[in-house]
Amino acid sequence: MEMWNNPACSKCATARATLDEARVPVRLRAYLEQPPSVEELTDVLRRLGARPWEVCRTQEPVAGELGLTDWPRDDANESRWIEAMAAHPELIQRPILLLDDGTAVVGRTPQALDAAVDRATGGAGA
Repeated sequence: MEMWNNPACSKCATARATLDEARVPVRLRAYLEQPPSVEELTDVLRRLGARPWEVCRTQEPVAGELGLTDWPRDDANESRWIEAMAAHPELIQRPILLLDDGTAVVGRTPQALDAAVDRATGGAGA
């Protein structure tokens, strides 16, 4: 599994601890230093079954600078959102867990982390 990680984020710390406790191997990606490309982000959104505005941190200062909260949330503007998130990775919700089975999870809740562990361990997790 790969985890898009921000070392300063408490939700990322919880995810790391949960995965470590469950002995789930994880590759940490410092996504703020190694931002995803538009193509990678598009693929991750597909894996999540999410639209970009559903995993965008609209309270970040850069979101205000871009006027992002006023952008339409529709098919015609989807690429605009993805391009902004690729250019400003701090807009991407965290942590995102990319499971080896081709799915992905935003690991912000205990339930989401439990689901990721279950999928990663074939149901033999925590």
